Amino acid sequence: MKKLLTLSLIAILGATSLRANDTHTPRTDLVVRVETCEAIIREFMANPNTAIPRSVLQNARGIMILSQFKAGFIFGVKGGYGVLMVKKPSGRWSLPVLIDASEASLGLQVGAKTVDTVCILTDDATPRLLFTNRFNIGVDAKAVAGPSSAEVEREAQKIFVAPVLVYSKSVGLYAGATVKAGHVERNDPANFTLYNSSYTMPELLYSDWVTAPSEVQPLMAYVQQIAP
Repeated sequence: MKKLLTLSLIAILGATSLRANDTHTPRTDLVVRVETCEAIIREFMANPNTAIPRSVLQNARGIMILSQFKAGFIFGVKGGYGVLMVKKPSGRWSLPVLIDASEASLGLQVGAKTVDTVCILTDDATPRLLFTNRFNIGVDAKAVAGPSSAEVEREAQKIFVAPVLVYSKSVGLYAGATVKAGHVERNDPANFTLYNSSYTMPELLYSDWVTAPSEVQPLMAYVQQIAP
């Protein structure tokens, strides 16, 4: 928890103007974003109240881990970042690609200035929405609150038809409730720097042309472990 708070603070301080400056963002700052996303999903899985059921993870075709922050005391979530990973036909998970995130309407935890969200993508088409457009979670693809372990059996049939299952620490969300988790969009400049490559999102996700640098391997290994 302490590590997550520290990483989140560092990443937020460096992310207040994400899109405008990512061409010149130091690679170390981008690595912190990946590490923060790894800490987020580990924290989700370590807490029985937020852990994503194994059956949900086994059916995942993609995972988005988002960290969004509040711009002011009376405003909603206005900016943030995240990573997207997809499961390849081989069963292996892709490199994590950096994405921008904004305008979440899930609600903030009491006293918190960040909203951490994990989105499970249940089909192969949804991740590809990011190739050409900004993707509005809950508008461009239906998104519902994902079931807990206790709910998964009775809710599975109606919930798993949704392309996006959203897991958040916000209170009051029940399994199957329709949610809007904000906009996400590709961030090629950040990925050029992170991977020292000119390959864009589609190549990074679906090809094997880029070797995973050491900094992203822990996240890849953990996702492969929980969602084999």
